[in-house]
Amino acid sequence: MASSSAAEPGARLSDRTKRSPLGLKAMVLLMHVVFVGAVFMLDSTLDRRIHQEPWYIGAYGVLVLVTLVQYFYTAGSSPGYVIDAMQASGGMHATFINTATLSKQSSSKHGSLKSPMNRPQLEKPSAMSSSSSWLHQIVDLYPPGSSNRDWTCAYCKVFQPPRTRHCHDCDKCVLQFDHHCVWLGTCIGKKNHCRFWWYIFEETILSTWTVALYIESLYLDIDKAWWKDFIGVILLAILIFILIFLLLLLMFHTYIALTNQTTYEVARRKRIFYLRGAPDKVHPFSKGICRNIYDFCFSRESGFVLEAVPPLEELEARAAPYTCRDIFCCRCC
Repeated sequence: MASSSAAEPGARLSDRTKRSPLGLKAMVLLMHVVFVGAVFMLDSTLDRRIHQEPWYIGAYGVLVLVTLVQYFYTAGSSPGYVIDAMQASGGMHATFINTATLSKQSSSKHGSLKSPMNRPQLEKPSAMSSSSSWLHQIVDLYPPGSSNRDWTCAYCKVFQPPRTRHCHDCDKCVLQFDHHCVWLGTCIGKKNHCRFWWYIFEETILSTWTVALYIESLYLDIDKAWWKDFIGVILLAILIFILIFLLLLLMFHTYIALTNQTTYEVARRKRIFYLRGAPDKVHPFSKGICRNIYDFCFSRESGFVLEAVPPLEELEARAAPYTCRDIFCCRCC
């Protein structure tokens, strides 16, 4: 009896943990219903506008629907777990791309990383020794002399590629870990960072449009009851605060996408052992703006891209000031 009673609180806690993402999704959905629905309830002129300009309200409704679909699509996506990459390495069909450095052509053009390879090497691990093959993959991605203690997860006991971190909320190691989004109930990583950016972008556009409708309602409909104005002002103030937060978030994630960084790397750069010696103004994993955008948008291709840590000498060479030739050759791109 004692054991069963002791197990019940743990079961309830586990159930609460499983229900919490659903509760957060319901809360986000409710917030959209409240802010969007209040526009139509508080503004009596919208009825006339629906008949006069149906395309305007129709476009707004489509944006609301697309934003909610993008939210649930992103929340249900996988960020790219290490365990999935390890399982893929055991199959002969899996292809791993080692992007330790850029090709010589890209290096000479952009003045970035130098590479002994003309093209990224494709490696097909053996299905009979997936763990040893995975270890071999990981060893080649770190600088010489690195200790396996630095890239072994203390919780999963797996070998972590560079840019990987264990998420305590998901209880898994995430490739190119950015952060764990509480509102989405999932991690943001290699496989879903682009989807997260699009969700923020759509949410920002929707919030801007809704703020404009609130301001238009308060300015045009001056004959409505005072309590409607009071509620409208409160909702507008909250919405402006949310809009400012979304704009800052969108700009930050645009910046890290253009420079091939993650939120975790920006915040903990001095604590990540393979980034401690890198010059401050150098983004170690950046391949140029154009290539960074391409990788950011098309990272959900088959296989897992494993990025190696560039040697310190190459990072110091990239820290050199731009010359006229670099600018003419679009080194940053």
